[in-house]
Amino acid sequence: MNGNNILVDTNIASYLLGGDSSLAELLENKNVYVSFITELELLGFKDISELEKLVIEDFLKDCIIYRFKRNYKTCNDQFKAEQKSKVT
Repeated sequence: MNGNNILVDTNIASYLLGGDSSLAELLENKNVYVSFITELELLGFKDISELEKLVIEDFLKDCIIYRFKRNYKTCNDQFKAEQKSKVT
């Protein structure tokens, strides 16, 4: 990714949603990417209030959601097979 694109994981998104102003400044005018896993994790927090859910959804509207093109298990199995063949 270049200087205008940044991939944010669940922890970083949580800090940002919690009001971390230094992160907000860092991400200003950037294309923020999150994986669909981060999307699921953010919306799946236990005991999330309706207001918190709305804030998260609003944040996600401003993000580019990266969705895997293939089934995660297939990707994981392929990765493991490739790693095995490199070792042997």
